Amino acid sequence: MNEQNLRIPGPTPVPPEVVKAMQRPMYSHRSEAFRTLHRDLNSKLQTILRTSQDVYVMPGSGSIGWEAAIVNTLSPGDSVLAVVTGDFGVRFANVAERFGLEVSRLEIEPGQAATADQVRSVLETNPAFKAVLFTHNETSTGITNPLEEVGPVVRDHGALLLVDAVSSAGAIPIETDAWGADVLLTGSQKGWMCPPGLAIVVAGERALAAGEQATFPRAFLDFADWHKSASNGDTPSTAPLSLYSGLNAACDLILEEGLQARGYRHDEAAERTRTAFEQAGLELFADPAYASSTLTSIRMPGGQGAKDLVKSVRERYHIEVAAGQADLSDKIIRVGHMGWFEQEDIARAVDAVVACATVLAE
Repeated sequence: MNEQNLRIPGPTPVPPEVVKAMQRPMYSHRSEAFRTLHRDLNSKLQTILRTSQDVYVMPGSGSIGWEAAIVNTLSPGDSVLAVVTGDFGVRFANVAERFGLEVSRLEIEPGQAATADQVRSVLETNPAFKAVLFTHNETSTGITNPLEEVGPVVRDHGALLLVDAVSSAGAIPIETDAWGADVLLTGSQKGWMCPPGLAIVVAGERALAAGEQATFPRAFLDFADWHKSASNGDTPSTAPLSLYSGLNAACDLILEEGLQARGYRHDEAAERTRTAFEQAGLELFADPAYASSTLTSIRMPGGQGAKDLVKSVRERYHIEVAAGQADLSDKIIRVGHMGWFEQEDIARAVDAVVACATVLAE
């Protein structure tokens, strides 16, 4: 059983192998030792993310990836479609608006997924859309949007597909190239089983080509600089060496487990979690057809009280779960099952939530 039963949907517990790797003594970021690490890490990330493109491991949280995706592929005034299925879709859209893009929003009821037909219907109204902002796994609601179905629709339209995979990549199998993601971004602190601090970004050929025409100013996040440096096994600026070492070790664990087996483990944990909550009489929030394999969301009995329940679970059982976000902040509970966990960890969290919900309802 993990020493810390951290059951929020990120950051997640860090395996001892990753902790040990991060304790490596400091060394030069311009040494052959780092270049060897960089090349090894890039190869492993390509395998896990199923891409032939170089993978840029940037200092910062996954949110850095939103900005990187936008400034490297678009120009002020461009029209984009933001597919919004929850709070992180809202945030992605807000970043685009702050950069001066013309943002149209396809807003989906929270707890539901965005289908390919819905995306197609909106794209058909505007051939000028330059990009689609798409959240693969919406952490705020606990649904997984069907990227494998939406990708071809966006490609047929001609727009770029900019994908937030922060809470899916590293846990839920993703076919970056085959599904048509032009930019795919994720963060180290969720399925990758590492501390926060790294944005992991893939930029495809269409995205790199778009960057030659994009006019947003960019400096440290410039894909062209990252692409050039990657060819030499380097980074444009000083890499966070300890986090790189940790991510490299985490990739070893992921590949040792096997991508299909890892996906199945997350699927099984999600199914057990949903079943346990339903058997206890609690209502699931996310549409079962699109429920996430990395977290489970449930409605609060009575429609509110999530913050009190989180506090009660923490104080009575020393387990950390999460309330909702934005308009759902007091209405739902989210339990994470991503990355490094044992089924006992999840079961204890579920039992604690059920017990505290029962007490609060009395």
